[in-house]
Amino acid sequence: MTDTMDNIFEIAPYSMTRAEKGTFLQRNLSELTQFHYDRCSEYKAMINALFGGRNFGASIGELPYLPVSVFKEHRLKSIPDEDVFKYMRSSGTSGQIPSEIVLDKKTANLQTKGLTKTLNSVLGGQRLPMLVVDSEGAMGANANFSARGAAIRGFSMFGRRPVFALDHDLKPDLPRIKRFFDQHKDKAVFVFGFTFLIWTSLCEALAESDLKIDMSNAILLHGGGWKKLINKAVPPTAFKERLKQQFNISRVHDYYGMVEQTGSIYVECNAGHLHCSVFNDILIRDTISLENKNFGEEGFIQTLSIFPYSYPGHSLLTDDLGMLLGEDDCPCGRKGKYFRVLGRLAEAEIRGCSDTL
Repeated sequence: MTDTMDNIFEIAPYSMTRAEKGTFLQRNLSELTQFHYDRCSEYKAMINALFGGRNFGASIGELPYLPVSVFKEHRLKSIPDEDVFKYMRSSGTSGQIPSEIVLDKKTANLQTKGLTKTLNSVLGGQRLPMLVVDSEGAMGANANFSARGAAIRGFSMFGRRPVFALDHDLKPDLPRIKRFFDQHKDKAVFVFGFTFLIWTSLCEALAESDLKIDMSNAILLHGGGWKKLINKAVPPTAFKERLKQQFNISRVHDYYGMVEQTGSIYVECNAGHLHCSVFNDILIRDTISLENKNFGEEGFIQTLSIFPYSYPGHSLLTDDLGMLLGEDDCPCGRKGKYFRVLGRLAEAEIRGCSDTL
């Protein structure tokens, strides 16, 4: 990619204005599109069929994209077999077919560097004592290849001596949790987990015990599983309020990300908004016409990332619904777009989206 890409990790992740970032992203994403078009025959065929070939557009909104579900059906790669470093797989929950992503060392390195820069803005650049709200079994033999295990392993880079809060039945290990906070009560700690597990195996389970723990020194990062919580009628605001009331945790950050664009995550700020960084961006598209939507309008989330080099995953249309809230003017001071995830369409409607593409 360009020299600008080589220097991107020297730039603060939320420092580019709309004009600066627009130029940077357009150049790098256009180059990525051309790179994959020339090296992945399946991607080339899809782009030819869907978008009429090489006319990649003069703006980010005109760049071609693939439905994220394509990685459930095709193993797309733009590198020779000998350069394959590892495969990543999504969770494939509820009987769904998992996505499979091909990584080389270059892409894996970009993902790690990008994740580091993004999380340092939340965790302060120090490796903090870490509590993982999961079982150690999640780090089994296939941890590097499953979305759950890979997420734990990836985020563990930002913690020291991770302690697992749950046993193999995903029930809280109360003595271990208490010991962790007793040992680190005078310093900041990093708590990581999937949203649904934090709610069921921490909030609900500890409420049934007599154990009261002050976790006010915790920075809690969570992601995934909102669909299960919505089914339990737990909106994001209630999730945060419960953590504050039950554990005195005020520093709670959701994140939005997917295995198809590992390392390119969108982290929630103190104002409660998910933010795009210099490494990524989102567009909102109409659920019927797939035309770009304006701020304040609901539609499918299209995610853009400058990291996917080994596979054509730099521009993906998801089945998640979202809304752009603003750009360069969030009360937290970060530059770039900020947005909200609203949920996901039912399975039948998702298939309809794929048919449209």
